[in-house]
Amino acid sequence: MNGLISSVLPPEDLLRDRTYRRLWTSILISSFGGQLTLLAVPLTAALLLHATPTQMAWLTATEISAFVLLSLPAGVWLDRVHKLPVYVAGESLLAVAVATVPLAWWLGALSMSWLYVVGFAIGAVHTVAGSAAQIVLTQIVPRERLVEAHAKNSLANSTAEVAGPGAAGVLISLTSAPAALVADAVLLAVSALILRGLRLNEVLHASTERFYTALRTGLAFVADNRLLVTMACIVGGWQMCHNTALVVQILFATRELGLTAGGVGLCYIALGVGTIIASTLGNRLAKRLGPGPTLVLGLAICGGGWLLGALAMESTLGRLIFAAMLTAFGVGATLVFITFLALRQAATPAPLLGRMTSTMRWLILLPAGPGALLGGWIGEHVGLRYALAAAGFLCLMFALVAWRQPVIRTMRTLPMASGPHRAADAQTVPDTQPGEFVP
Repeated sequence: MNGLISSVLPPEDLLRDRTYRRLWTSILISSFGGQLTLLAVPLTAALLLHATPTQMAWLTATEISAFVLLSLPAGVWLDRVHKLPVYVAGESLLAVAVATVPLAWWLGALSMSWLYVVGFAIGAVHTVAGSAAQIVLTQIVPRERLVEAHAKNSLANSTAEVAGPGAAGVLISLTSAPAALVADAVLLAVSALILRGLRLNEVLHASTERFYTALRTGLAFVADNRLLVTMACIVGGWQMCHNTALVVQILFATRELGLTAGGVGLCYIALGVGTIIASTLGNRLAKRLGPGPTLVLGLAICGGGWLLGALAMESTLGRLIFAAMLTAFGVGATLVFITFLALRQAATPAPLLGRMTSTMRWLILLPAGPGALLGGWIGEHVGLRYALAAAGFLCLMFALVAWRQPVIRTMRTLPMASGPHRAADAQTVPDTQPGEFVP
C-alpha cells in the first residue's frame, strides 16, 4: 500500500502522512454513510410511514433543535476536553442511532415519534462531535497546510455526494429505506474504528474563565462586530428558506413528480455535481467578485433554483427540472458557505474562534426550525410546490437585502481580525460535517 502511494502521489502530498491519511479515509467513509442517512430517513418517513408535510417539518425541526440547544455550551466545553475521544464517540453513537431505525422497523415498532428521537440524536452528535472533528484536523495538519487539507477533505466529501446518492437509491430500491441504514451504521462503525487508530498528543490548556463567563465573552464579541451580526441575519434567513424547501423536497419528488426511491437518488447526484462545480470555481469567483458579492450570488442562485423547482410537473422534463434545482442548490449553498466561513473566521482573533463559531452557528440556526415548520404548513395546507416557491421568493428577498448592506456589498477582500491575535493563525477550521450545509 505504501509503495502504491509513493508511486502515485507527489513527494509533498499530505496523503503521504499516515495519520492524515487515516483521518481522510474516515471522512470519505463517513460521508458515504451520510448520503444514506440523507435519503433513507426522509424516504422512510414519506414512503413507509406516509408522513404528512407537517410531520416532515417536525422531523427536520427536531434535528435542528439539537444544534440550537447545544451549540453554545458545546463550544466552551470542547475547549476544556480532549477532542479525539469525543469525535470517536460521536461516530459510534451515530451508528447506534441510525441502526435503531431498521431494528424498530423489523420489530414493527417504527413510528414518526421514534424518527424524531433519532433526528434529535443525529443533530446532537453533529453539534458536539462535529465540532470536535474540526479541531482534530488542526492537531494533525500544520497550520500552513490547512488549506490543502480542506481541499482534500472537500474532494472526499464531493466524491461521496456524487456517487453516494445513486448508490443509496439503488440500495434502497433493492432492500428498503430502513434496511439501507444498516449499511450506514456499518460505515460509521468502520469510520470510528479508523479514528481510534489515530495517535495525537493534545495538550489541554487550563482556562481561568468560568464556564458562563467564557460563554458571554463569545456572545459579546459577535454582538460588537457589525460584519458578524449582518452575516448572522442574512445566513440565518437563508437557513430559514433552506429548511422551508428541505422538508417538502422528498414529498414533492415522490408524490408530485412520481419518482421512485432510486429516481430520487439519481436526482440527488445533481446536488453533488453542483457542489463540485462551486468548489472548483468558488475560490476564483470570490477573488474576482469579492467574498461579499459572492455570498449574495450564492443566495440568488439558491432562490432561483427553488423557484424553478416549483414549476416542475410529473414528466421527464419535470424530473430534469427537479435535478436542476438540486444542482442550483449545490452551487449556491457552497458559494454561501465558503465565503461565510472565510469572512467570519478572518474577522475573529484565534483565541475567540471556537466561541465565535458556536455563537454564529446558534444564531443562524434559530430561524431554521420556524422555516421547517413554515414549509410543512404551506405544503400541507396550500401545496408542496408552493412551499418551494415561498422558499425561492424569500431567498431572493434576502439576497436583495444582503446586497443593500455596504458591509457585504463592498467586502472585496477578507477583513483583518481585531485584537492582539490574528485569525489567520486558525482561520481555516471548517465547521460543517462532510456533505452537510449546516454551519
